[in-house]
Amino acid sequence: MDLNRIIQALKGTIDPKLRIAAENELNQSYKIINFAPSLLRIIVSEHVEFPVRQAAAIYLKNMVTQYWPDREPPPGEAIFPFNIHENDRQQIRDNIVEGIIRSPDLVRYKKAEEREPLIAAMQIFLPRIQQQIMQLLPDSSHYSVLIQKQILKIFYALVQYALPLQLVNNQTMTAWMEIFRTIIDRTVPPETLQIEEDDRPELVWWKCKKWALHIVARLFERYGSPGNVTKEYFEFSEFFLKTYAVGIQQVLLKILDQYRQKEYVAPRVLQQAFNYLNQGIVHSVTWKQMKPHIQNISEDVIFSVMCYKDEDEELWQEDPYEYIRMKFDIFEDYASPTTAAQTLLYTAAKKRKESCWVLHAFSSLKFHNELNLRNAVDLAKKSLIEDKEMPVKVEAALALQSLISNQTQAKEYMKPHVRPIMQELLHIVRETENDDVTNVIQKMICEYSQEVASIAVDMTQHLAEIFGKVLQSDEYEEVEDKTVMAMGILHTIDTILTVVEDHKEVTQQLENICLRIIDLVLQKHVIDMMPLLHNYVTIDTNTLLSNPKHLEILFTMCRKVLCGDAGEDAECHAAKLLEVIILQCKGRGIDQCIPLFVQLVLERLTRGVKTSELRTMCLQVAIAALYYNPDLLLHTLERIQLPHNPGPVTVQFINQWMNDTDCFLGHHDRKMCIIGLSILLELQNRPPAVDAVVGQIVPSILFLFLGLKQVCATRQLVNREDHSKADKANIEENEEISSDEEETNVTAQAMQSNNGRGEDEEEDDDDWDEEVLEETALEGFSTPLDLDNSVDEYQFFTQALLTVQNRDAAWYQLLMAPLSEDQRRALQEVYTLAEHRRTVAEAKKKIEQQGGFTFENKGVLSAFNFGTMPTNN
Repeated sequence: MDLNRIIQALKGTIDPKLRIAAENELNQSYKIINFAPSLLRIIVSEHVEFPVRQAAAIYLKNMVTQYWPDREPPPGEAIFPFNIHENDRQQIRDNIVEGIIRSPDLVRYKKAEEREPLIAAMQIFLPRIQQQIMQLLPDSSHYSVLIQKQILKIFYALVQYALPLQLVNNQTMTAWMEIFRTIIDRTVPPETLQIEEDDRPELVWWKCKKWALHIVARLFERYGSPGNVTKEYFEFSEFFLKTYAVGIQQVLLKILDQYRQKEYVAPRVLQQAFNYLNQGIVHSVTWKQMKPHIQNISEDVIFSVMCYKDEDEELWQEDPYEYIRMKFDIFEDYASPTTAAQTLLYTAAKKRKESCWVLHAFSSLKFHNELNLRNAVDLAKKSLIEDKEMPVKVEAALALQSLISNQTQAKEYMKPHVRPIMQELLHIVRETENDDVTNVIQKMICEYSQEVASIAVDMTQHLAEIFGKVLQSDEYEEVEDKTVMAMGILHTIDTILTVVEDHKEVTQQLENICLRIIDLVLQKHVIDMMPLLHNYVTIDTNTLLSNPKHLEILFTMCRKVLCGDAGEDAECHAAKLLEVIILQCKGRGIDQCIPLFVQLVLERLTRGVKTSELRTMCLQVAIAALYYNPDLLLHTLERIQLPHNPGPVTVQFINQWMNDTDCFLGHHDRKMCIIGLSILLELQNRPPAVDAVVGQIVPSILFLFLGLKQVCATRQLVNREDHSKADKANIEENEEISSDEEETNVTAQAMQSNNGRGEDEEEDDDDWDEEVLEETALEGFSTPLDLDNSVDEYQFFTQALLTVQNRDAAWYQLLMAPLSEDQRRALQEVYTLAEHRRTVAEAKKKIEQQGGFTFENKGVLSAFNFGTMPTNN
């Protein structure tokens, strides 16, 4: 993703004049892989203006809220709703804590001085809403409880990140705490039991209880827990613990007792009750009240919440692999009473000095008795190898991983059993295609490198079979899911190769297996893998260049495609990857690769080529090499010997290029061709082949500029149509914010709900101009030349021509001689537009350096009057 482009769009959302265009830009980009992690990078960047970082934080929060979990399509529909790609989710998981640490306070929450307007307003409103909710408490009708719930949400928003002690003194807080206690304790109307159980959590009576519990749990955790609060809340925390904590806890113990007696309790209410009790364990006054009941709570409530239920059994029997996927969904843990129950039991276990209750959850504890540790490892190993139920095997695998990560001695206990354990892990991955177990295998390989070396060939063969099964499977709902699983397997194979790299006799056997994998990928799935390969080249270029073998592998893959029978569509993608590598690595020292890349594509041109797309794509690789280093390309052309094509390759390449300039379509391809021809005309040591086509160079460039103008105009038309659709969608989707939403920032909601084309409107793509779609088929794989601040093709060409005019008048005359009057006018228009673009760019840069706004991009290509004549050259 182009960070600068996202930054400019976010900046635009703050300016009323630019907001609509900026939101449209974001709505067209948010589904692209790496967009969400890019927002996180913007949030933590000290080089980005603070309002932009804040806008990025709001946008990311809304994306996570709406699109984090995998979702099923609505009934009767086949299209799966969008969700954040697993690669992006993993990047966010890996970096979110660091991001929070590095974020300034204002990104995390408002400072006290920034809350003064809010405090001033709430001094008026808080007493009024308190009086209103006290009047409404006796009324349990739907509308009364709905208003009560809204008041609770307002109070939660007020105290979520800071407790305004000037508003809520001890007397005021006592009144509020009695309100919360009353709501938590009151009976839900019995007629609600007629509602389906799955629908009951959405009833307003349960939601009102949930918000009251949410508030008291938040107050206890953040402001009412002595020893865990900041200085300004010391006094309040002592007062809270002494005055309110036990009374509220008594009500929550009553709720747990109702659940124990099989009365219905909404899951989120149960979850928040567990959270409050978990906080109370660490304080003697609340623990003293809870301690006599903790055994019954553990056995009759926590165990019941955590135990295997009928619906679990049904899913296990019908689809055990889906059971595994559901069980390890991290997003579900956030609001899960099961997770809250586990946390409560964990805290209680530490309080009562119990050693552990589940190996996976407690593997980090210190084992005082080595026999217990040995037994734990043995039981986990037996469950992995001998148990017949697949979910048990997966849990056992994760337990073993935790044990070897946290217990040094556990590694020794497991060492004699590495072979059967690895064999079983591979079997599980082949059967379940579970990413977590793939990670266990990688951990085992790293920990037991010597033992793995002896079974490396069998393991790699096994992984290759799993890889083939994944690629050929039709069970994946999204191509991205298949790609993530396939790349996890390849990463494991790469780990094995690293472990055994000193064992040449082993690596030779592994190389043969790896070549078969490469053949399989290239024969069937090069197009599917292209987004991943493109990301690898463009996002982590340093890693790509850190080992020459990385480039060698990519080149081998492209050569397999271009020399095989994968089809011209796949060949176009392979050639595009070569072009991306060259442009991405300009100035990064890949000179040794250029001759290999150029010879490969030119040899492909000597064989039958059916489509102009493949022909121009191969030419484009050589043009990219010209842009990378003109002398290196010309030297390469002079040395290349093509089969069945005697004679100078330079002449053949130049002639083919000139003949095909009208076949370069789309913005990127035309820009690439213009830059290449500009370099060609500016060469001082020109090969004779360039002199021979002097009359075609400038006319071809002018023809390409005309095409660029048409592309821009067509795209603007499409953008206007999308804008109209977005306005319509906004009107239709202007509904009340979900009552489960815990934030109150309306601006943040507007930014993300304004989706432009919604999920149901994606089929409208069929109405787009087919030529535009064809022209941009490969343009999604961006290069440095596609960035907003990259080389400007108008300025690049005019500067080259001016250089020639000043340096070599005779050559300049030869270039200009063939131009007609219409072409000379077109050239003048290009000069004018180049000067205009230079002026805009310089002004924009100056304003940005001064910390000001950025000019709105209104489409210079189509908005500028081409009839305006310049006053000078």
